[in-house]
Amino acid sequence: MSGAVVKGRTGTTTPMSRMAALARAELVLLGRSKATIVAAVLVPLALPFTMRSVVQEMDLGEAGLNVGLVMLPASIGFSLMFGVYGALAGIYTARREELVLKRLRTGELRDAEVLTGSALPVLTTGLVQCLVLAAGCMAFLDVGAPEAPHLAVLGVLSGLVMCAALAAVTASMTRTVESAQVTTMPFVLVSMLGSGVAVPLELLPDRVASVLGLLPLSPVITLVRGGWSGNLSAYEALGALATALAWTVLSVWAVRRWFRWEPRR
Repeated sequence: MSGAVVKGRTGTTTPMSRMAALARAELVLLGRSKATIVAAVLVPLALPFTMRSVVQEMDLGEAGLNVGLVMLPASIGFSLMFGVYGALAGIYTARREELVLKRLRTGELRDAEVLTGSALPVLTTGLVQCLVLAAGCMAFLDVGAPEAPHLAVLGVLSGLVMCAALAAVTASMTRTVESAQVTTMPFVLVSMLGSGVAVPLELLPDRVASVLGLLPLSPVITLVRGGWSGNLSAYEALGALATALAWTVLSVWAVRRWFRWEPRR
């Protein structure tokens, strides 16, 4: 891939056409990477089933939850962590080390367009995956339709954008594609244990839950679960949105400041 890939027939291009052309090229490369496909598609689909027995043993009744209301947000969380964040961190690192990003910057593409266009196939896959997982939970776990679908939509979309930005931040600190499996682990582990993915924040003491609610993925899980249960107040929803926005803005600032376009050797 190079800057020439985004040339139009008339010689003039728009940001959307440039990013679309880059996304098509990235989709071809993504289809050739079996490891990325497994990590981005199969792992998020398989992981939720491994935790069902654990969730069934939790005392969910007092918190107004059931197995479905725990599994559905957790499934979406797994998709965002592995299918979007983990996959994109590896892709950004690989494209940088292969000098693809450097070549793209010599053409018409701007920096934001390079990163966004490269992320579009993974973001689209992540969105479809979230929809499939939500439909599966509704069908097999008796979850029902969301009471406040706008909150669920806001949760998923904010999670996709935030995880893409965090992936770029992580890639800036990652030397090789292989080491991306290590540099992405802190976010994955913290999110699984502290953001309500494995253990709902509603089951924790209020003071602990309020602190863990400030973690990056926590507002996404809160919005998705609140969207289905309908038990999220306007104040809580605005607080979750503000937290997700703050992490996204901070991540974008970090990318603009520290993202490396040259190979780290």
